[in-house]
Amino acid sequence: MTPKAGASLTALVVGGGVGGLTAALALARAGLSVTVVEQAQALGEVGAGLQVSPNATRVLFSLGLEAELSALAFRPEAVEARGWRNGREISRAPLGESARERYGFPYFHMHRADLVSVLEQACGAEAGIALLLGETVAACPGDGTPALVLASGERLEADILVGADGIRSVVREALFGPAAPRFTGQVAWRGLVPAERLKDAGIRPVASLWMGPGAHFVHYFVRGGTLVNFVGVVERSDWREESWSSRGEAADLRRDFAGWHPTVQGIVEAAPEDACFRWALFDRAPLPEWGRGAVTLLGDACHPTLPFMAQGACMAIEDAAVLAGCLAGCGRAGIPAALSRYEDLRRPRTAGIQAGSRRNATIYHLHAPFSWARNLVMGAGLGMGATMDGLYRYDALAAGTRAPA
Repeated sequence: MTPKAGASLTALVVGGGVGGLTAALALARAGLSVTVVEQAQALGEVGAGLQVSPNATRVLFSLGLEAELSALAFRPEAVEARGWRNGREISRAPLGESARERYGFPYFHMHRADLVSVLEQACGAEAGIALLLGETVAACPGDGTPALVLASGERLEADILVGADGIRSVVREALFGPAAPRFTGQVAWRGLVPAERLKDAGIRPVASLWMGPGAHFVHYFVRGGTLVNFVGVVERSDWREESWSSRGEAADLRRDFAGWHPTVQGIVEAAPEDACFRWALFDRAPLPEWGRGAVTLLGDACHPTLPFMAQGACMAIEDAAVLAGCLAGCGRAGIPAALSRYEDLRRPRTAGIQAGSRRNATIYHLHAPFSWARNLVMGAGLGMGATMDGLYRYDALAAGTRAPA
């Protein structure tokens, strides 16, 4: 099987998650013919929330998805940090209309499955995209040749190969060899609770961060405010299951956050017994290079990002826009240079986000008296709000089309 004909360049994208689908759509809009190879029989994500900040909504809106996303998203009024036990507000940065006025695009909270569904529908309606589901990649060359061998034995070839297949990327391993990701010593709980079960929990229409010794807890509304998504991170060394769909015992979740503020307790107590999930957090050091020849990587395949800046999905969305911009109007002979430029444009920013996310993992979990100093600094306006401009003003659309220096 080969990608659809009729375009100047063809591309194979491995992975049908947020990054892979956004890349497929952006590349198709740039004039490429794209085939997405995904091992799942149907696209989708196990239920979880994500935050889509203005740097990412800028890209998604440029792909014509504003109406569909707006209908499904929740628009938080602010992001707040509070003390784990007394609930005292430590830091607050406005979002809502303020974010749209300041950055030109909104800040969304979304159910991950909703975002994947919108992207899948857009890709399905695009003449230049073929979605190949239920196919596992068995091998790909490590010399930069844009080709794949599927588990069925079928070989796929294109002008460009993009590995958007996650932290344990088959494409990355083919290029650079096996290397196990690093366990961070942290385990995350996550779940979704119907908002109607939390009417008396004091949940505000904001992104809430509760910081405690050795742990933190985040919650926010998704799906138009009908669900509350939560993520609770604790420091543990005895749990290394990476799957997002690994069920945990609700009793363990309650024990991990015993003694926390009543709002956190309310969410934990209301979490469905059969829908509490936990997974170990892994990451990798920044790669010095992302590709070879006509093969490159995107998203967690090249820069897995811990969730402590809410930028993992956003970085993959940015990658997609910059990659498409670099390849727009490119001939076959120019592919290696275009991919090299894409990597050069993206590596510094994604490495900075990786480092910032790791740093936040430490900051959020400080014990007294260091947490007291942290609270003073954040309360003085040097916390979450201080980093927003650099994050949210980034224009991936302009970065990819800007002439090389």
